[in-house]
Amino acid sequence: MRERRLPYVSVDEARRALLPDGAALRVDRPSTGTDATPGATLKSFDFVVYAEQSNLLVEVKGRKIARRRPLALASSAAIPAPTGPAPSRRGTRHDAADLARPPRTRLESWVTRDDVESLRTWETLFGQGFVAVFAFVYWCEEMAPTALFEEYVERDGRWYAIRCITRAHYEGAMRTRSPRWGTVHVPPEAFERLSRPLSGSLPR
Repeated sequence: MRERRLPYVSVDEARRALLPDGAALRVDRPSTGTDATPGATLKSFDFVVYAEQSNLLVEVKGRKIARRRPLALASSAAIPAPTGPAPSRRGTRHDAADLARPPRTRLESWVTRDDVESLRTWETLFGQGFVAVFAFVYWCEEMAPTALFEEYVERDGRWYAIRCITRAHYEGAMRTRSPRWGTVHVPPEAFERLSRPLSGSLPR
């Protein structure tokens, strides 16, 4: 943002924002219709980014991509060495092509339902011209495949990559991850399709 000279404001998340007493904010919910939420508290987001054509309400989520283990090593650790003739079992045999293929990197995209609902409400409060987005910042123990990340940031000897997805796209594709903890996520294939690099999400 500084390189592009875009004005932005960092939001203080020390406290949850409180809607005025008696205020009933009506929010369109895809699954349950329109709800009124008088006197509700909202989880704060992280940044407001301003530009001429559109503005972003950014919620930052930090995740980690661990160093990938070669499939051959992972397979040998999972399958004990044979001690004698035994019938082959489905799912434990890997040919040379499988062992040579690098393991797929999984992008964790989970958030809480509170994150989604609060960001949706903020988007309604700010009104036309503001778009809410989740910015997932991945700390990579090694450089991740370029097919997943087009941009990297290096800081203090660590690699970071960022993928952004609008709140609307996220909510439209999200699935329940843990009912107990109130978390949701976007399946990997959908997340790769709907998210984009940071530069493609910043206002112009």
